[in-house]
Amino acid sequence: MNAGLRIIPILGMAEVRPGDHLADLVAGAAAGQGTPLLDRDCVVVTQKIVSKAEGRLVALDPDDLDARRVLIEQESRRILRRRGDLIISETTHGFVCANAGIDLSNVDDGMAALLPLDGDRSARDIRNALRAHLGVDVAIVVSDTFGRAWRRGLTDVAIGVAGLAGVVDLRGSTDSRSRELHATEVAVADEVAAAAELAMGKAAGIPAAIVRGLDPAWFREASITELIRPPAEDLFR
Repeated sequence: MNAGLRIIPILGMAEVRPGDHLADLVAGAAAGQGTPLLDRDCVVVTQKIVSKAEGRLVALDPDDLDARRVLIEQESRRILRRRGDLIISETTHGFVCANAGIDLSNVDDGMAALLPLDGDRSARDIRNALRAHLGVDVAIVVSDTFGRAWRRGLTDVAIGVAGLAGVVDLRGSTDSRSRELHATEVAVADEVAAAAELAMGKAAGIPAAIVRGLDPAWFREASITELIRPPAEDLFR
């Protein structure tokens, strides 16, 4: 790990409601705890608060499995696997995940949170607002919790980016023994999302964090599509 890398949880953010301006909430809480945002920071915000702010909430009885199935299908481009109550689908964004990313945790009873319509646009909106209000140039990653093929457990990944590379392509460079790298592409945005989650925690109610000290070369215009494997390269669909 970079010796200068810091992950700073943003504490004290109010409960997010539809129509809230996340940039104001993030900036205010960061300044209030004595860690105001700086140029070249990366702010990681959870999908849940983005979905809440954007009104991506729907009524759903958690015990109504038929209604849940219909909602998952509505949010999916295609259904890939079914096993009992579990559905693995490809969302309209191109993400392959459980239940189209629909989440019942940390929302009011009888409600479900849907993924943002466009995670990149959500990230850009927050980034642009912070630049306009504070004059700082930060990157934004919108994160969500996904399972992974071949491995147990959950981790956070990026579902929207602005100002930070989704993937850093090291092909053509050399390793520490001067051997040329032929296949190494680093999922930087996913790594940043997972690192930030260690500071935010799954149940601590901390929905945002600052990742400070990232390689300046990683800051550029980007899109989450960099991280989505094209179907032609996918051996399992």
